[in-house]
Amino acid sequence: MSKTENLESQSTDLDQGESLLAKLAIEAELADYSPVKGCMVIRPYGYAIWEILQSTLDKMIKDTGHQNAYFPLFIPESFLQKEKECIFG
Repeated sequence: MSKTENLESQSTDLDQGESLLAKLAIEAELADYSPVKGCMVIRPYGYAIWEILQSTLDKMIKDTGHQNAYFPLFIPESFLQKEKECIFG
């Protein structure tokens, strides 16, 4: 396969909704699909890489006088429904 054909096939794959980065993370067993659409589960080696990136970026951000922020994860409605059933019977 020529370099052009390879790039064209990657472009087609990206158009179909799955990024090349997501494919690489799955093939390298750094992450896997989640039951929540659009989310992934980070595996141990992937998380180790994340921790290194996070600590490096954290230092860079704080060195400029800024603060980090975290946001809640997405929780599927079906999981909340199961909790409701456990609580209310």
